Amino acid sequence: MALAPNVYDAEPIPEAARIEIERLLGSGDLFRYTSDEPSPVALLEAEFAAMMGAKYALAVASCSAALFLSMKALNLPRGARVLIPGFTFAAVPSSVLHADCVPVLVEVGDNYRVDMADFERKLAGDIQAVLISHMRGHTSDMDAILHLAKAKGVPVIEDAAHSLGTKWNGRTIGTLGQVGCFSFQSYKLLNSGEGGILITDDPELIARAIIMSGAYEHNWKKHPVLQDYFARWQNKLPLYNTRLSNLSAAIIRPQLAEVPRRVADGRRNHDYVAEILNRSPWLEVPPALPPEDRAPDSIQFNVIGLSPDETRAFVAAAEARGVKLQVFGLSRDNARAFWNWQFLGEIPDLPQTRAMLMKACDTRLPVRLRKAELDFIASSITAAAEDVMGAQRAFGT
Repeated sequence: MALAPNVYDAEPIPEAARIEIERLLGSGDLFRYTSDEPSPVALLEAEFAAMMGAKYALAVASCSAALFLSMKALNLPRGARVLIPGFTFAAVPSSVLHADCVPVLVEVGDNYRVDMADFERKLAGDIQAVLISHMRGHTSDMDAILHLAKAKGVPVIEDAAHSLGTKWNGRTIGTLGQVGCFSFQSYKLLNSGEGGILITDDPELIARAIIMSGAYEHNWKKHPVLQDYFARWQNKLPLYNTRLSNLSAAIIRPQLAEVPRRVADGRRNHDYVAEILNRSPWLEVPPALPPEDRAPDSIQFNVIGLSPDETRAFVAAAEARGVKLQVFGLSRDNARAFWNWQFLGEIPDLPQTRAMLMKACDTRLPVRLRKAELDFIASSITAAAEDVMGAQRAFGT
């Protein structure tokens, strides 16, 4: 019997990163502002901005830090209400709270995307910013979201932690709103263990974010932004000291050239497995919206017609066959189930999102997997559904 593929290890770190890390360790020059020469972090920012087609980038400790700094850099007032999807990771509403704002959750449909009717209804209230989380790389209707937000006069922040390389109508996800935020955590397309980056074309926003990230005294002079923007904020903003280290930047930089291949491989793997899963009468992979070209490194699908007990049995059967699944709403203490965000205080009523989370399954699908490994995963999942539901159920008898 074939062994289950390892879906947890990331791709090997390029040799160029190992060489650069040895150099940095030999010099002890690990802080981004120590050297007069452009640091690895500064070089990463320039290279990432160029790759994304953005004017400015700021590398920080995590995507959560990037989201937090984005809201602070937008100068949102204390208590500002920020509209976010009800399907996201707990770090997203946490970053809103950390920025002294109030998260307002909007319904998400069976296709994992924002319900636009609920979005429009809630945006009509006292919303002062929109934070769209492209959760698991699924892009909501950004044309409608941007149009409605512009009419309302509120900024849009993109949480693109799962969406590096995704396009919307040919435009790069993360460049559609005022600011886009990405992750370098180990399960993302670019891996430094931890880390994040924000991009924007707004010089005022990036200047504020740079200072607050920890560019104390005059370290902001080492950033390529018009110095007048910095000078007006000197000593007027708090320092949150959430910088990226040179070691992390050294790990990321050689991986930038790998992004196109990883995007292509991830899309190929996802679509191959999705086609197999969609042949099962009990499984459905929702299609992308027409303008979206995804860059997935995992796959999500819904179970059809299974009760919660049958769904649990299906998950157990898949695990027995070597494939680990989570159902967002059935996995205990899952950080993606909004009712587990007790730090919010009062948990909102989102029946549509709750129903989706009770049937939405998730498994990793690293871009490095090959056809035989993909076949193992897909066949194990479909066979697990068959184990639980049985051939007779397939024919309605």
